[in-house]
This record gives sequence, C-alpha cells and structure tokens, in this order.
Amino acid sequence: MFMQRVVKMMLRTSIISIFLVLLLSRSAFAQSKLPDYSNNYDPGRDAIADGVAALALAKKTNRRVLIEVGGDWCSWCHILDRFIANNHEVRKALHRHFVLLKVNYSEENFNEAFLKVFPKPLGFPHMYITDEKGGILYSKDTAELLDNSQYSGKLFLTFLNKWKKP
Repeated sequence: MFMQRVVKMMLRTSIISIFLVLLLSRSAFAQSKLPDYSNNYDPGRDAIADGVAALALAKKTNRRVLIEVGGDWCSWCHILDRFIANNHEVRKALHRHFVLLKVNYSEENFNEAFLKVFPKPLGFPHMYITDEKGGILYSKDTAELLDNSQYSGKLFLTFLNKWKKP
C-alpha cells in the first residue's frame, strides 16, 4: 500500500516535470521565432531594412508595428525587456497585435536616417506605433507606463489595446 502511494507520487511528479519542460521549451521556441529585429538593440543592424521587413510582416499578419527605440546602455530598456518577458499577458498582447521593431540609438549608431521622420523621443526607451504602411499613428514616452516607478501591466495593456488594429 505504501509503495503504491510512493509510485503514484513519483509518477505524478514525473508527469508534472515533463509538462513543465515541454511548456518551457515551447515558450523558448516561440521566443526564438521572433525576427532578429524584435530581440535586441543591435547597432550593426540596418534600421531601414528592418523597418521594411517589419512593415511587410505587419501587412501579411494584419498587425501594426510597435517601434521601440533604445540601446544596451539604457537601464530602463533592460527593465522594460524584463517586464515584458515576465508578464505573459503583456507579451502575448504585444506580439498578437504588433510587430516589434527594436531600433538602436547609441553612440555606435544613432540611426538618424531612420529616425528623422519620427517625433523626437522624450526619453528612452521610446515607442512609436505605425500602421502597416509606415504611417506614424502615435509617439509614446514609456515613462507614462510606469506606476510607482515600475512598469504597470494594466497601463501597458491599456496602451496596447488602444493602439492595436481595429
């Protein structure tokens, strides 16, 4: 009787462990399927070419483009990345409704040719929303998404829902 309980508990633990491994690998696989321009601020990337690719993907998938301007030097950019990575609901809404285009802004590459058509950022990270044709719909200071000096899931979701494609 005791051994049967132990075996059942071990079997249950094994099933849960397998489920968690599959869930985590699926999540990592989903993250790896994002285009390179969605993953980091790379001063070596061509923001114009990435923008063209992001617009094509947005048109193909019936989404808008969320451009996030920042750099590896920017502590708030890293905080925002962690917030999105750790907030399933925000991450899901972001990628369901927008193509994320990260554009580097640093001494290595200010991406002036790309950014000259956008309103000047008030701080970093800064976000712009465009339609699938590249028309600028909105410019957003991400400080407006803070509550008590932390990014707010509620404020972020409100922002995403307001600017997603109808």
